Amino acid sequence: MNYEDMLSDRVKVIKPSGIRKFFDLASQMEDVISLGVGEPDFTTPWAIREAAIYSIEKGRTFYTANQGLLELREEICRYYKRRFGVNYDPNDNCVVTVGGSEGIDIAIRAILNPGEEMIVLDPGYVAYTPGVELAGGIPIPIQLRHEDQFKLTPDLLKAAITPKTKAILINYPSNPTGGFMTKEDYERIVPIIKESGIIVLSDEIYAELSYEEEFCSIASFDEIKDQVIVVSGFSKAYAMTGWRLGYTLANKVLTKAMNKIHQYIIMSAPSPAQYGAIEGLKHCEDEVLKMRDSYRTRRNFLVKTFNEMGLETFKPQGAFYVFPCIKSTGLTSDEFCEKLLDDQKVACVPGTAFGPAGEGFIRVSYAYSIEELKVATIKIKQFIDKL
Repeated sequence: MNYEDMLSDRVKVIKPSGIRKFFDLASQMEDVISLGVGEPDFTTPWAIREAAIYSIEKGRTFYTANQGLLELREEICRYYKRRFGVNYDPNDNCVVTVGGSEGIDIAIRAILNPGEEMIVLDPGYVAYTPGVELAGGIPIPIQLRHEDQFKLTPDLLKAAITPKTKAILINYPSNPTGGFMTKEDYERIVPIIKESGIIVLSDEIYAELSYEEEFCSIASFDEIKDQVIVVSGFSKAYAMTGWRLGYTLANKVLTKAMNKIHQYIIMSAPSPAQYGAIEGLKHCEDEVLKMRDSYRTRRNFLVKTFNEMGLETFKPQGAFYVFPCIKSTGLTSDEFCEKLLDDQKVACVPGTAFGPAGEGFIRVSYAYSIEELKVATIKIKQFIDKL
């Protein structure tokens, strides 16, 4: 039997993750310095770990409510009010998910019918376009511009909206570019969103990793709040990647629909992780700030170093990635990363892993120690000098 013939057509046409490709290549080599994975090098704060351990010791290992522990949903809503000035009800507006990834998946599936269009940003995180395709939707890319620091501008948004457009998926601070949207930036596109009536799926997983500029949630604009689905989680700010815990915030109708899907595919998020997250939201703000300060130092080092070696790099205002332009080398993004890995055993991710607009760029994560970054950039400089 040819099992390839048994596969879903949608699955067969989806490309493997470009991030995973270079991670797998690097894992087969010895002494590789990998700057490819967006995973904090910090350990989850002890208070969070202790709360999860205590919950296990007390036997709190059963299913929770489908939407998540009420106490956690209450803390999430308090957090969004306290930090970003957005009001949500824990019963009507919040679902606790298995990571932000599940939140994105159930949000897309809750709103898209086959053949409907969803705008995605290019460059953008590798899971977005496949997520739309798996739901039967049609991803419509907006190619963001380096000269705009990869912001979503009114002219680009207007040009992308058609009568078939159902929604747009945005992610600021951005993976992979570190691009950032200020309140003023959002003010320019909110009237377009309001007039079009499209749904905005806003991935805000890096909200706490905002540096000089204050993070603004697009849901804070009352005139479009009910059109916005916020997806966030604990992986990045709280160094809880392996805990797999996220959440969605949206109007009552959308929340009910997302929870319906969540009930069937997940049941509920892991109980100990939820108890840990409650503690994190209540008492770990200082540790989040310390991690953010460390990332800022690493960012400043990388931006300065890449610019000094002739790879133009703008200063990202959020997340933990820089997006150097490597066009001056004459190599494509894939060629640059392959040759760098072979010559210097340093792994980065080609910009094309995040969409065609990423050609001419590489993504470098600074979720690594400053010592590792110093060694890696010395090796990258040596590689550039050889070219």
